[in-house]
Amino acid sequence: MESVEVKSYPPNRTIPKDLLPHRMKQILAFALAVVTCCYTPIALRAAPNIVILFADDLGYGDLGCYGSPTIRTPHLDRMAAEGIRFTDFYSASEVCTPSRAGLLTGRYPIRSGMVPGPTGRRVLFPDSAGGLPANETTIAEVLQAKGYATHHVGKWHLGIHPGSRPQDQGFDHSFGFPYSNDMDPIPGLAKGSSGLADPPLDGWNVPLMRDGKILEQPVDQRTLTKRYTEEAVTFLRENKERPFFLYLAHSFPHVPLFASDEYRGKSRGGIYGDAVEEIDGSTGTILDTLREEGLAENTLVLFTSDNGPWLTMHAQGGSAGPLTDGKGSTWEGGMRVPGILWMPGQIEPRVSSAPVSTLDILPTVLNMAKAEVPNGTILDGQDLTPLLFDGKTLPDRPFFYYRGNELYACRIGEWKANFVTRTGYGPERAVVHQPPLLHHLGLDSGEIRDLGSQHPEILTTIQEAVERHRAGVVPAVAQLP
Repeated sequence: MESVEVKSYPPNRTIPKDLLPHRMKQILAFALAVVTCCYTPIALRAAPNIVILFADDLGYGDLGCYGSPTIRTPHLDRMAAEGIRFTDFYSASEVCTPSRAGLLTGRYPIRSGMVPGPTGRRVLFPDSAGGLPANETTIAEVLQAKGYATHHVGKWHLGIHPGSRPQDQGFDHSFGFPYSNDMDPIPGLAKGSSGLADPPLDGWNVPLMRDGKILEQPVDQRTLTKRYTEEAVTFLRENKERPFFLYLAHSFPHVPLFASDEYRGKSRGGIYGDAVEEIDGSTGTILDTLREEGLAENTLVLFTSDNGPWLTMHAQGGSAGPLTDGKGSTWEGGMRVPGILWMPGQIEPRVSSAPVSTLDILPTVLNMAKAEVPNGTILDGQDLTPLLFDGKTLPDRPFFYYRGNELYACRIGEWKANFVTRTGYGPERAVVHQPPLLHHLGLDSGEIRDLGSQHPEILTTIQEAVERHRAGVVPAVAQLP
């Protein structure tokens, strides 16, 4: 029987000529099976929904899918398995107020003035006169203009005065706290009580508000996550026939820490773990609601945190995993946070090491919703849709680490240059590095080994990017007192 050589796997195998048609049928059948198994996105409908789930002070190492050995997060783990889990996802700032401004505006906080003024305060307080300027454009505003229902649930912390409130910044409705849950303490509250495992329930006088009006003051904080979740689910169900934007900014795991009876005392991670596990349960409820209502394939959901863990709260402050330092610092532990994007049927499940940040969310939403910001508005983020939906590689671009109004570091690709370093909190002063420290974050996420002397050309490239950036930044009037 005459034979013919066919280049196939394994190579150089000879197949009888009269069996070749049968062999080709097998190959075609196999190829068809492979194509069938490959990811095929469902056709995206017009005006996709947007949901942002924003934790407060959650560390890089506090979820199961990011390596936590003690905190169980099955719903977020599933979300990560069904979507993109980013290993190098960043908040826009190292502390709360500027981080939230960066998320909603797609701009470094220095552009909106969400930076310290003469007193050096790094976030807004109840007696602060400033807030997010009315002329800033938020995700809610651009989507509201496109006919979206917009709702803010949870912590705001971008101002309580006209112009900076949720209803002034594009949200149809708001339900939650005006600032952090440890502010407005009851007189006589012991100093440091915010870090106690069992804080007094009546120690804080923070008001729970709906559309700017006080519902309860003080509120039982054990009920917060549950009530936020119920509010979010109601909004989703009531607006399932129209496009919507839900911004759910959790109050926890910022101290003081509380959890409902269903979760309290259940985590190996103590009260901190209890609070995180309840947020995980909340996330599961919201994703299940989207599935039940047939909305999942047309809803982009982001889960992330406003900054790293508050390490000075010790057991109440969470973990940055392998990263150095935490909240308040521009070391990786202060600004690299969990980041999961989910849109089943649209986003192919995978893990990505692409450096992305909350600054990228507004440009991404603009593309997806076919919306625009006012002419002349400078955005610092980048549209992620090529990465999310087409699997394309993003070009290297600089990411700038600000502490207040000072630029401390810059990352391009795998390389990060630290020009100034300082712990997040404490008496230590800032250290200026001449020459800058240079770290390869792929090999050294803990920023231990300085490679500057070996790669001066990389330092030069980063420094040139910093100078171009500075030349294009016009700082706004500081809004933090």
